[in-house]
Amino acid sequence: MSFFSPYKRRANSFNYRPRYYDPDREEREQRRAELRGERSDDTEEYTPGKYIRTQRAARAERRAKDEGGSRMRMWMLGVGVVLLALFLYILYPRIVALFEMAGDDHSAPRAEEYEEFDPYAPITIVPDDYEEGDELIYED
Repeated sequence: MSFFSPYKRRANSFNYRPRYYDPDREEREQRRAELRGERSDDTEEYTPGKYIRTQRAARAERRAKDEGGSRMRMWMLGVGVVLLALFLYILYPRIVALFEMAGDDHSAPRAEEYEEFDPYAPITIVPDDYEEGDELIYED
């Protein structure tokens, strides 16, 4: 393997000849397409960016045609935003209050309902309902 050579070598060339190419047939098809109005600009020479410009023009034309659809989408988006704002303004506080009520523990006594315990207050004695000697009956 040598790195330097005094002789200049040519790059490998690729000699491609199409097998099934018929120039007359190609010319006929091109003329027919021009007469039908399908592709009239194919006769011009290729210029850099030609296809990009045509694609850009076609995209702009499609967008101009679809102007009504985009307006409809904008209206739908506006209605959706208004409905979301109404939901947040009207229903959201009610839903939050409902969850807060559900989270409250109703079984525990509240401090406002009962008086504070005073250890020095006099004790009230309540008499029992039974007298001595009565039998207690337990039912299962």
